[in-house]
Amino acid sequence: MANQVSESLSERTFQYQDSLPPLPVPSLESSLSKYLDAVRPFASEEEYQATVDTVRKFKEGVGPHLHKKLLQRAKTKRNWLEEWWFDTAYLEVRIPSQLNVNFGGPAPYLEHYWPPTEGTQLQRGSISLWHTLQYWDLIRTERLAPHKSGTSPLDMSQYRMLFCTCKVPGVKKDTIQNYFKTESEGPCPSHVVVMCRGRIFTFDAVHDGQILTPPELFRQLSYVKESCEGQPEGDGVAALTSEERTRWAKAREYLISIDPANETILETIQSSLFTVSLDDAKPYSTPENYTNVRTMTLEALTGDPTIRWGDKSYNSLSFADGTFGSICDHAPYDAMVLVAFCHYVDQHIKDAEGKWMGSDTVRPMPLPEELVFTVDEKARRDISHAKQQYLETTQNLQLVCYAFTSFGKAAIKQRKLHPDTFVQLAMQLAYYRMHGGPGSCYETAMTRKFYHGRTETMRTCTQEAVHWCQAMLDPTSLLLAFNKHNKLMAEAQNGKGFDRHLLGLYLIAKEEGLPTPDLFMDPLYVKSGGGGNFVLSSSLVGYTRVLGAVAPMVPQGYGFFYRITDDRSLLSCGNSEMVVFMFEPGLNDCMLLCMLQNTNMHDGQA
Repeated sequence: MANQVSESLSERTFQYQDSLPPLPVPSLESSLSKYLDAVRPFASEEEYQATVDTVRKFKEGVGPHLHKKLLQRAKTKRNWLEEWWFDTAYLEVRIPSQLNVNFGGPAPYLEHYWPPTEGTQLQRGSISLWHTLQYWDLIRTERLAPHKSGTSPLDMSQYRMLFCTCKVPGVKKDTIQNYFKTESEGPCPSHVVVMCRGRIFTFDAVHDGQILTPPELFRQLSYVKESCEGQPEGDGVAALTSEERTRWAKAREYLISIDPANETILETIQSSLFTVSLDDAKPYSTPENYTNVRTMTLEALTGDPTIRWGDKSYNSLSFADGTFGSICDHAPYDAMVLVAFCHYVDQHIKDAEGKWMGSDTVRPMPLPEELVFTVDEKARRDISHAKQQYLETTQNLQLVCYAFTSFGKAAIKQRKLHPDTFVQLAMQLAYYRMHGGPGSCYETAMTRKFYHGRTETMRTCTQEAVHWCQAMLDPTSLLLAFNKHNKLMAEAQNGKGFDRHLLGLYLIAKEEGLPTPDLFMDPLYVKSGGGGNFVLSSSLVGYTRVLGAVAPMVPQGYGFFYRITDDRSLLSCGNSEMVVFMFEPGLNDCMLLCMLQNTNMHDGQA
């Protein structure tokens, strides 16, 4: 979606929301059939037959009752999954969000006009910030073109969550606070929060009805930077957002109990457009050195917690060497929203050759205001504990960024193959060779053609993929694996996947106080990735310069993000058990080249 036109004068951003179809409920028969097909690669014949029996009992027993209840729910809600998904995937989760749930990555500007350069942090940061504010204004004035798949409009509701949004911790369950309003809906917060060396500042990004220009933003950022230089670091209250959710909720309640002014500061941060982190780190990187891109990505994910408000929907990271990144809470929206936004900023910076072409005039306006929390010894202990657990957790994440440059999307499409499917099968083969067998794998399938649609699970480790991994050089096996992958992806995008359906049946049983059905207790349910146990969690970031990264779902797993351009594929892969998942360049080159050289298909079937 990132390649679509950004601005529209004829179509309003949210004009198709009311006409989008509701999220469908697949048939029970199809979902159970697809589930059995999905677990087959991980089972012996005996194990598989046991699961077949479990599924049969579910189908003949409680399954139809649960499915009927789910259909009744779907009649009263345009998206029967939405509330459940927020709760089970994000808001009820108690592990720390900042590393385990959030996503982040490097900005691509270094690939053209902004290579790492000392002394450019604030000047470049002000230009990047200005383009970010232009994107906010596009959404606020509803001039951001609605995204479409072909001619079909896609749901745009997640774009309301990109700015002025924050997750707020609760003892048992978090909430999402969204302060954004379109121009027609009324006033919208327009202040930005800037964090530097454990201290927090804020200023309004709009003055006299006009967005601040880069020279004006430079003046504001310079004031923050100069205020912090040569001074003691602040209390670093932001580190609390990296804490386990219940601990953070209680620490937040305690902060408010100390001084009511603390609640006002929290509200200022929560309602802000976004946060900007002036980071002293220098994760040096060059366009062709993706080992250094790894350093940038790792710094985005695991950097200084005292200058990252982990619950904000968008944290812009400005590094001391003139490079940039971001870290974002995953609850309000999915990664493709950020990708589209980052692509917009990247394109506009590139089009302007990294420069500001407008006026250098700086209007008189208030300087940034520092937000100083009242803290006592207990609050400082809470902050210290949060920093310690965060730093310990970051030691368990290793990251590899690797560029395969022998060919890219163009050569793959010449063979009538889908580039995303191509990379997914290459990943399956790499895992198979490393571990001697198949690995459960999740790929994100977008369901935005439905009202408030987000994602569905597409299970990429199919029987066809495993057969191809075993045969490897057999073009027929490869074609079958491609066709199966493409079929499952299309079904998932059209609301005909099965994982979200099974989740709905599980939650119906839970809400009715029924025992957990045996289907969800079956060993193959977990072994095949069910219940969030996928060893490989993967997502295509798109076909632009934007790349991101995410931590694995499980301790022994891999988080695999990748982008595909005409001449290369770039991947980032995180592993949390000190085991580095590496596509050895020689092995990867050989494997991918063999796929091309031994696949001479021009029938378009894949």
